[in-house]
Amino acid sequence: MRKIIVSSQVSLDAVVDSPQHFVFDYANDEFMKYASDQLFASDTLIMGRITYEAFAEAWSARAGADVFADRMNSLPKYVASRTLTEPLTWNSSLLKGDVVEAVKNLKQQPGQDILQYGSGELTHTLLQAGLIDEYRLMVFPVTIGSGERIMEKVDKTTFKLLERKAFSTGVMVLHYQPTNKA
Repeated sequence: MRKIIVSSQVSLDAVVDSPQHFVFDYANDEFMKYASDQLFASDTLIMGRITYEAFAEAWSARAGADVFADRMNSLPKYVASRTLTEPLTWNSSLLKGDVVEAVKNLKQQPGQDILQYGSGELTHTLLQAGLIDEYRLMVFPVTIGSGERIMEKVDKTTFKLLERKAFSTGVMVLHYQPTNKA
């Protein structure tokens, strides 16, 4: 069965809002290699509407810029939304019906890992359903002060640390596995 990996960029004070305002200050070759390795180990992306709308606009504008942008643009994407209707742009389809059942079906299909960027309602729903296999938190050495925080609306959940990496910029990448999966 394929794994669902959630990749989130978070400030030191756990804020996940608008990571574009701090991530690029810390992007270097080791950061880009990590991000690229993660993306190329996946062959499907899932996301909620907010992430989809932001990513579709940003990444489609970078078409042809580099292999990372081309990979991001070419992967099939599945979007959870109550308000969007098909057809979607950017090689994307809506997750139809019950989102938990739709994602379970995706996990059972052959292929590489399924990658989800973000940490909003879709992540919380999948965590509660026991469908997330791994969290990859990229913790940046900056505080934001206010904004939506990761796991803000999630019941108590325990995790096992699988791996940690430290980048020369001070960014820490923490791989966690939920241990109390449904």
